[in-house]
Amino acid sequence: MKITITKSDHSRINEIDFDNLQFGRIFSDHMFEMKYEDGKWIQGEIKPYGPITFEPSMMALHYGQAVFEGMKAYYADENTINLFRVKDHHQRLNNSAKRLCMPEIDEEVFITALEELMKADYKWIPKKHGQALYLRPVMFASEEYLAAKVAEEYRFYIITSPVGAYYSEGFNPVKLTTSESYVRAVKGGTGEAKAAGNYGGSFLPAQKAQKEGYTQVLWLDAIEHNYIEEVGTMNIFFLFDGKLVTPQLGGTVLPGITRRSVLSLAKEWGIDVQERKISIREIIETAENGSLKEVFGAGTAAVISPVGLIHHQGKTITLDQEKIGPFAKKMFDTITGIQYGKLNDSHNWVHSVKVG
Repeated sequence: MKITITKSDHSRINEIDFDNLQFGRIFSDHMFEMKYEDGKWIQGEIKPYGPITFEPSMMALHYGQAVFEGMKAYYADENTINLFRVKDHHQRLNNSAKRLCMPEIDEEVFITALEELMKADYKWIPKKHGQALYLRPVMFASEEYLAAKVAEEYRFYIITSPVGAYYSEGFNPVKLTTSESYVRAVKGGTGEAKAAGNYGGSFLPAQKAQKEGYTQVLWLDAIEHNYIEEVGTMNIFFLFDGKLVTPQLGGTVLPGITRRSVLSLAKEWGIDVQERKISIREIIETAENGSLKEVFGAGTAAVISPVGLIHHQGKTITLDQEKIGPFAKKMFDTITGIQYGKLNDSHNWVHSVKVG
C-alpha cells in the first residue's frame, strides 16, 4: 500500500515547553489515517493532526468495537529514531482486533506508517533521557448503523505525543490497593485484548483508590478474589530470594510487551523466573518473613515503576517507599539503554528509522 503524505503548513513545535511535558496532553503535527471499506483497507495518509468527523450513529460509540496500542519512539541521535518491539505491538493489535471481530492490519503497512510518521515528526521526539514520543495506534468501528452487530467499516489512526514520566511520582515508588467490590476481567472475556472498554470499566475503582491515597488498583482474580493479576496500567512483578514471579497469562491478563522484555532479561541474568498463580496471601506472608525483596510494575508508559506499598483488606505491606530497588533499577537501565541505543540490542528488539 502506498501512503500519501500531506504536510502541515504550520508546525506548533515552537509553542511546546519540552522541559515540562505532561503525559498525553500534547500532540505532534501529523497523524496517520486509514479506512476499511468494502472488505479491505484503502490507501493510508499522513496528514496534519486535527479533528475528525463522524456521525452520532457511529457504531464504536454504541457497541464498543475499539482497540489500541501504546508504543514509544526514542531519540538515538540526530539521524536515528528507535522504535521498540514494533512487530510485537503489531501482533498484539491484531490479536485484540480478532477478539473484537475487527479487521487485521498488514505488518508492512503498520511498520511503513510508523516510519513515515517518524520522518514527518522526528523533531517532536524529546532528547532528554526518560522522555520519548508516545505512539498511539487506535482502530474503531466507524460504520453509521444502530445495530448490535459486527461493523463493516473501520478507521485506523496513529497519533503521537511527546511525553515525560507517566506517573506523577516519577521514579518514586507507587502505592497500590486491591479492590473488594470490582474485578477487571474474567476468563473468556476481553481481558487479554487491549480493548478500550477494559479501561473504561476500571476507572471507577481506580478513582476510589486514588481518593484513598493510592496510585492504582492491584487487580485480583474474579472468581476467588485471591490471585493477583495485574495493575491498572502495567503488569506486576515480585522479586523474592533468588526468583522473580509474575502472574501467568490465561486470558485475563494483558500480555505486556515490556513484561515479555523483563522475563527475557531476567532469565539471561540467571534469575529463576516463574509465571504462575500468586495469591495476595503469599505476598503478605513473604513480606512478613522478609523474603519479598522488591515489587515493581512494567509497561510501555512507565517502563519500570517501583511499588512501595500494597494495601489489602485493612492490611498494609510496606516496601522501600523512598527509592527504586536495585533489581528494578537494573531492569529499567537495561531496557531504556536498549531503547535509546546506548546498550547493545542482542535481541533485535529495536527498529531504527533514519530521519533528517
